[in-house]
Amino acid sequence: MNYYNEHTVLWLDGHIVKASEAKTDLYGQSLHYGYAVFEGIRSYRTAAGTTKIFKATEHFDRLKRSAEACNLPYPYTTPELIDATYEVLEKNQLQDAYIRPLVYAPANMSFNLNETSFTTIQTWAMAPFLGEKLLKVMTSSFQRPNPKGFNIEAKASGHYVNSILASQEAKAKGYDEALLTDMNGFIAEGPGANMFFEKDGRLFTPALGNILPGITRATVFEICRELSIPVEEGQFTPAQLARADAAFFCGTAAEVIGWDSIDGKAFPADWKDTLSRKVQLAYKDLVIEKQHQLEAI
Repeated sequence: MNYYNEHTVLWLDGHIVKASEAKTDLYGQSLHYGYAVFEGIRSYRTAAGTTKIFKATEHFDRLKRSAEACNLPYPYTTPELIDATYEVLEKNQLQDAYIRPLVYAPANMSFNLNETSFTTIQTWAMAPFLGEKLLKVMTSSFQRPNPKGFNIEAKASGHYVNSILASQEAKAKGYDEALLTDMNGFIAEGPGANMFFEKDGRLFTPALGNILPGITRATVFEICRELSIPVEEGQFTPAQLARADAAFFCGTAAEVIGWDSIDGKAFPADWKDTLSRKVQLAYKDLVIEKQHQLEAI
């Protein structure tokens, strides 16, 4: 996948810069230690033909919280960064796009506090991150990091080494994606997405504490309230998941994508007849601001 070409531009601390000419310091803490924070955001061509960044305020507010949690100086306001993002989208002639803001550290091989940081906003066209077919998922041998070892709710770059290893393991074994458990063995989330499972007319999802508090996850809760679908948060075991009727991942990059199976065991419900599928369809309509015909259960 080509993320940029000779015409692509990005935003770097208030300036529009050609992506091919942007530079970073090889002595930076972000490169050496994964000391950076980021967001994954999508924009869409709406049903009316306009460009709309989905949940822009929520994403940039979370970026600020992540930077503060990781002691990275953060001089920008959310409205400033939203305006900058629309400028980058326009200059790159993108509507349906993935957006990557990144706050990264300067050259500093010590562990002292930085007095400055850098912020960039990049955009590119990207299909759903996990595709559109139902996924074959495996329970990973990797676990989510101990939340006492990190500010686990920060979307920090270094946390995603764990995600990369889990996803690579799953694909090497013939699966589409991984499911990680927490340090106590309860199901947690995918390498880059939260998860829900369905059983007997209800949805269930891991509670906060060992997972990233996803913005798409929060959107699923909003959709479920509108559709009168009951949702329960809690600590759930892999054995409970194995008895589920259906399951899905949700995240900005992945959007809402259903599972075919877990650890080789197919889910019994026909995906098209599930509550999970109703959530998926409602989400697709929501992001493009298409009027959705809500059909409560």
